[in-house]
Amino acid sequence: MISVRGQKFSRLKWLLAVLAISFLLVEVIYRVSPLDKAEYAYSDLWHRWSGVRYAPQHTVLVAVDDASLSQFSDYPLVFWTPLFARACATLQQAGAAVIGIDFLFAITPEKWISRLQLKDIDGLKNYDQAFRQILSSGRVVQVASLVYGQTGSPDTLLLPHQDYLLSLPDFDLVSHIGYANLKADEDGIIRRYEIVPASKLSPESAEGAPRLALGGMLAIRALGLRADANEWNISGRVISPDHLAKISYAGPPGTFPKISFSRLLAENAAHDPAVLALRGKVVIIGGDFTGMNDIHDTPYSSSNLMTGPEIQANIVETLLSGKVTQSVPDWVRWSIFLLLTTLTLLLYRKLSPWTGLGVLAAAYAAALLLAWGLFQQFLLFPTAHLQLGLLAAYTLSFGGRLTREEREKRFIRSVFKRYVADNVVDTLLASNRMPDLGGEKTMVTVLFSDIRNFTTISEKLDAHEVVEFLNRYFEQICTIILAQGGTIDKFIGDAVMVQFGAPVHYPDHAARALRTAVGMRDTSREFRHWMSERFAGRDLPEFNIGIGIHTGEAIAGNVGSSFRMEYTVIGDTVNLASRLESATKNMGCIILTSSETVKAAGSMVRTGRHDVIAVKGRETPVEIFEVVNLEE
Repeated sequence: MISVRGQKFSRLKWLLAVLAISFLLVEVIYRVSPLDKAEYAYSDLWHRWSGVRYAPQHTVLVAVDDASLSQFSDYPLVFWTPLFARACATLQQAGAAVIGIDFLFAITPEKWISRLQLKDIDGLKNYDQAFRQILSSGRVVQVASLVYGQTGSPDTLLLPHQDYLLSLPDFDLVSHIGYANLKADEDGIIRRYEIVPASKLSPESAEGAPRLALGGMLAIRALGLRADANEWNISGRVISPDHLAKISYAGPPGTFPKISFSRLLAENAAHDPAVLALRGKVVIIGGDFTGMNDIHDTPYSSSNLMTGPEIQANIVETLLSGKVTQSVPDWVRWSIFLLLTTLTLLLYRKLSPWTGLGVLAAAYAAALLLAWGLFQQFLLFPTAHLQLGLLAAYTLSFGGRLTREEREKRFIRSVFKRYVADNVVDTLLASNRMPDLGGEKTMVTVLFSDIRNFTTISEKLDAHEVVEFLNRYFEQICTIILAQGGTIDKFIGDAVMVQFGAPVHYPDHAARALRTAVGMRDTSREFRHWMSERFAGRDLPEFNIGIGIHTGEAIAGNVGSSFRMEYTVIGDTVNLASRLESATKNMGCIILTSSETVKAAGSMVRTGRHDVIAVKGRETPVEIFEVVNLEE
């Protein structure tokens, strides 16, 4: 039988196995990443819970808003290039670091004028001259767009009109044109950005084509770096062309400071304090009017969509601020998983599955709060993976425990069904406390009984008759023993040893033993008549029994060898009960008990003769009482 220490070691091994299996499961899934959608959902939730995360310091939006459209309602947008020229001139005068115009000028007003055959009208021939001069200054970045083709088909490149490209310094598209395309995840939400967008341009289109995305271009230009470099040092980080990272959104739509486009066109706009505050800033001019199509889903989309220019501003701010949102290091992820999972497993050992669900829910909540707290430090923790690991640990822990407990219950039933009644085994299995078969100290009451003059009786009967009367007698007294919840420890020839209080603990084990003894005494009187009738004329001595009872501490457990083991109790309590049974002969009584049993049973005991005797092996004498009857 496994000892207590062995059982604890076995449970420890199982706990470690559950921990290891859960950890490996989560690690494999984390590497394969099938829970990306769940992690996206948590990341989006952290954004919405956080609201505004930080104040933008490097980027400002100039919005072509409804007020601007209303002020210049007589001008179609294609004829706004002189207005853009005035706005950019104001921004340059105010000291803006770099200006990005998030409008694709695919056609020029002059082309429209040409189509309308208005060439000879004064002032229209060089309608775009001011705008082209602004572009030639080299401080303005325009946008292009990649139209992604079907699988196997090349992408299409949409560029500003050739007249505007010819206005660029040295016709340098790489340094002055950025792609307006935004990187969307599988669910259509924009969470990441690219420095150099991946494209499948045909060789003809790729030659001399723009290279960088708009957000990356503006950040690189603001730092005075070359757009055609192989890597860039931005905010202390070396960034390569294949850089793909998470956008550290400053907050929901409306977080970035914004100036109306019309404000840049006012008289003395260059002296406006709001305009003067743009010195050294990256300025993005873009649309923010009702009905525009340049709006996108972001982690904040539960409230409202975000305009393309504001997403570009978030990308620029991410790069220039150095606020990098990245996954936690592996050692942090492992440590948190092992700590939280180990704590729950230790709690599961002492809880029911239903209470364990409460612990699992608390662990889930702790994972959420922990992940949200790390998000405040721009760290992403794989919450869904941790929760999957916690669920796996719960399932394995209770699944294994239920299987183990079922095996233990089957073993317990096989051990005790020979000793106690079925209802006692059921009570034992239903209790929260299983017996420690490896050995435990417990308070019990032990009863010994044997048949008087058994040697003489057995000599006068043949073997079959001896077995017949013993079986009939034991059948009757065992019914009484089992009815009181006693455990039949063993039969020793004509004697029987019974304990009360182990393996099932009864607070009234002493009273149960005394009721059993009185029942056995009464049954023996009836059995005496059967013996005299069954073996009439055989000159047998009168059938009688002696019973000794003592209450005390004993050691209970499975005792034996690897070939045969039996549940029993051992110790001084057992020895004394056996001595008291022998003492019934000298006292001339049937039931003899110690003072400890009388005290434990209480006022129900009616005693007769009383004595104090010396018992072999004990230094102190023992006070004993004859039990005459019981009063319930």
